[in-house]
Amino acid sequence: MAKKFVCTPTEPVVETVEGKIRGFILDGTYCFHGIPYAEADRFCQPHPVPAWEGVRDALSYGYVCPLMEQDVPDKEVLVPHRYWLMDEHCQNLNLWTRSLDPKAKKPVMVWLHGGGFSAGSAIEHIAYEGDRLCEFGDVVVVSVNHRLNLLGYLDLSAFGEKYKNSANAGNADLVAALEWIHRNIAAFGGDPDNVTLFGQSGGGEKVLTLMNTPAADGLFHKGIIESGVTDLTPGSSCDGVPLVRAMLEYLGLPESEVAQLETLPYRRLVEAYKAVAGKVGRAGNYIGNWPVANEWYKGNPREVGFTDHAKTIPVLIGTVMGEFCFDPGVQNKYALSEDEAMALVEEKYGDATPRLVELFRAAYPGKNLTDLLYLDAFFRGPTQQFIALRSATCTAPTYSYLFSYDFPIDGGKTAWHCSEIPFVFHNTCRTPLFNVPGETDRLEEQISGAFVHFARYGNPSIPALPDWTACKEGDEATMVLDKNSELRHNFDAELIKELIATGAAPNMTLLDSVSPDGNKVTVRH
Repeated sequence: MAKKFVCTPTEPVVETVEGKIRGFILDGTYCFHGIPYAEADRFCQPHPVPAWEGVRDALSYGYVCPLMEQDVPDKEVLVPHRYWLMDEHCQNLNLWTRSLDPKAKKPVMVWLHGGGFSAGSAIEHIAYEGDRLCEFGDVVVVSVNHRLNLLGYLDLSAFGEKYKNSANAGNADLVAALEWIHRNIAAFGGDPDNVTLFGQSGGGEKVLTLMNTPAADGLFHKGIIESGVTDLTPGSSCDGVPLVRAMLEYLGLPESEVAQLETLPYRRLVEAYKAVAGKVGRAGNYIGNWPVANEWYKGNPREVGFTDHAKTIPVLIGTVMGEFCFDPGVQNKYALSEDEAMALVEEKYGDATPRLVELFRAAYPGKNLTDLLYLDAFFRGPTQQFIALRSATCTAPTYSYLFSYDFPIDGGKTAWHCSEIPFVFHNTCRTPLFNVPGETDRLEEQISGAFVHFARYGNPSIPALPDWTACKEGDEATMVLDKNSELRHNFDAELIKELIATGAAPNMTLLDSVSPDGNKVTVRH
């Protein structure tokens, strides 16, 4: 089918507070790529971009933040990626809209990418492209690049006033992006008073941290957290001094010359970090690459509670059934006999098998027994705790989901980390594995429709799904999203407790390190 493309010297041009920008139109969707929203010196707080004369092109994706590790293409059929040019001056955003009428007041959905606080980018996944979600939901979609890893989260606060908030510089970039959106989104047909943050994995964690960041109060009004709550967050009393001192010693620099870290080539900075972080971490010290609680960021709400403003923000939160199931899994699992499947489960869980099997079959009737081998508790357990805390202490509603679809590869593969993203973005057509006639298209309409409805109205209940009620204290109402979606109440609470108790599920006691690799969480035992 032929598509209509428009890009002339005068169309589409939008006047922002900072100056005029030009994008392009494809089949009625206005697209603007690589819009600068802030500038910053290394380790310092961002500030608005100076105004410019004339018209600035927004026709190319902007730089993404440099990564500490080289991305390696792997299992692209599961999570199709793309890779882009890197530079630490990466404060830019992408925007898709169906209207440039300032009176349109369409809901705004702001995507925060995954990869922990160390990796990833706004365009890393092919499924992050925002045009189809914009068209399907009639919403304005924005995706944001910001500083990561050492550039965004190295605590230098003890070494000078200019570094006071260096441990949260990456999140400060996100606040700057939200401020840009608040100033300018009406010119793109968006409603600055109806902004929803949504993010997956590290992106979900960013939503959570921004909820407890007073500088972001009033800049967003709803939050969607996808597989974004873990026990990996550092405590509220972090001290970056041991790490920085060790890096300076490795580099042969006295503390009085800490400012040299501002101009050191990025790869040299990473080299120093890698050389000392293991030893610093083993001594029980903070090793960076994560926000630090201070006057600017109040801390993880699971540890310090929610701010008064965070209590008023509706939240949609969930996980997927087999978060860590990146490997081939159990191939042709449906061809296994009951005894063969049970033998695999017993090999992993030993004496805990009978109780786990009983609880699994009650929670997941109809699922293959071998899915128990990959059942997630690493994200699900902390997410349940987060929901319980919100249900007991917050006035705004919290809605829970669990994605458990079985994918058509290797004879059936349970849902893994990131596998809900193409459904959320209405992008299954861009991801080959996510296409089963009459099945994935229906699920895509349900999931994308529910997320859009939440962004528009603050609840995800749509006619295509069973009635989706909010969680209450003692009652986690979870929408299990699958071939036949249904709302379940506390359906896996005992199963997750038992799974964690076995010690077989990934948790903090088993982790030497967790490093994001292109938004694929790598667990080293």
